[in-house]
Amino acid sequence: MKTLRRLARDRALVTGMVIVSLLVLAAIFATPLSNFPGHVTGFDPAFRLKPPGEVFWLGTDRMGADLYSRLLFGARLTILISISATAVAVLIGVPMGLVAGYFDRWYSDLLMRVSDVFLAVPQIVLAIAIAQTLGPAIQNVILALSATYWPFWARIVYAETRSLRNEVFIEAAIAMGASPLRVMVLHVLPSIASSIIVRTTIGMGATILAAASLGFLGLGAPPPTPEWGRMIAESREFLPQAWWYATAPGIAILLVVMGFNLLGDGLRDAIDPRIRRGS
Repeated sequence: MKTLRRLARDRALVTGMVIVSLLVLAAIFATPLSNFPGHVTGFDPAFRLKPPGEVFWLGTDRMGADLYSRLLFGARLTILISISATAVAVLIGVPMGLVAGYFDRWYSDLLMRVSDVFLAVPQIVLAIAIAQTLGPAIQNVILALSATYWPFWARIVYAETRSLRNEVFIEAAIAMGASPLRVMVLHVLPSIASSIIVRTTIGMGATILAAASLGFLGLGAPPPTPEWGRMIAESREFLPQAWWYATAPGIAILLVVMGFNLLGDGLRDAIDPRIRRGS
């Protein structure tokens, strides 16, 4: 109960959790929440570029589709890309960091040098290069983002594992005959889980922003898929007259990325014992 009360007093954590929860609810209940679920990808010239009002709460786009409805269905795509890309990055980076950090072998240095090569190139530039090579598609966006983000998890896990491998409880487990795999999975990994959780939460926000950037450049989901970044790109030729066209998806991206960042910061403060001791 004391922990729950402390978490409830963390404004950043609560705010981030509320924003992320609203995103998830919007994605799950997009159809019943939408004003015009059947006209998300259609073309209706009679309602083209209508400003916000009682019928179209956030206005319409160049195809006459309701922006509010497109944002709701775009939330599904946003969650799909962020969860998939982050999950793949974690599945690659965490085991690589564990192995490289626990062992002092030639392959430890090799794995870290590979991650250094990826980190040497700005992630968005590398993601653009991969997405451009593979072509515009949702699966290619996921592949491009996961291929560029895994070094962050590898580096964090590597550093944490290095700092833990000489601890007394690790040496005790080794003295009792535990195998390296057992030590890494049952002793090291639970001890660094807080860092992985925080990095994953913040990483999802960065993934959403990068996915929107790829969509803006025409490298994301192909039209007429309701993708937030592409919606902003399509609105450029209608600015500043149709100001709502870019404003609605722009604010959605801003709030979602901010929500994940606040949630990550709040989780870090809540579950990292070193921060709690410092406070």
